[in-house]
Amino acid sequence: MKRILVATILFLAFCGLSDSVYLAEHEATSTPLVCNIQGLTGCNIVATSSYSHLFGIPTAQLGIAFYSVLFIIAALELALFTKVLRRALQGLSLVGTVASVVFVGLQVFVIHAYCIYCLASAIIEVIIFALALGIEPVEVKDKKRNEPPLAPPQFESHLSMPPLS
Repeated sequence: MKRILVATILFLAFCGLSDSVYLAEHEATSTPLVCNIQGLTGCNIVATSSYSHLFGIPTAQLGIAFYSVLFIIAALELALFTKVLRRALQGLSLVGTVASVVFVGLQVFVIHAYCIYCLASAIIEVIIFALALGIEPVEVKDKKRNEPPLAPPQFESHLSMPPLS
């Protein structure tokens, strides 16, 4: 079951990579994006906004780097199946999910336009994060579990009352 989840992550990382490559190609050639899905026609508004670059780097190129690393880690996980790679998938997908939430929030609350490609990337990333958590759930270690159980308190039963005079 774990291998199926990792293979699904590998496939979704490829889909995210393809999405990012498409966005980066259009950004590099300055050609408009094809975006005519009802209600989601703001692709070019989002793609040309000031939020489409992070530290001077187009977010599409950051997406290419992100999904490439995710793809490589998932492929290695399929071959080696180690806990370190599973944790790397979980950590990286958490970062991607947080970034996706921020970018979707920018579309909704700041830009007031929606990019179907950006939303698809966010959905892909959230699914990858859920699958990564399903590969091996993160355990919360409870320090009290390792301690021996406490013995019940011992009460002394030799209570005496002074005589009444």
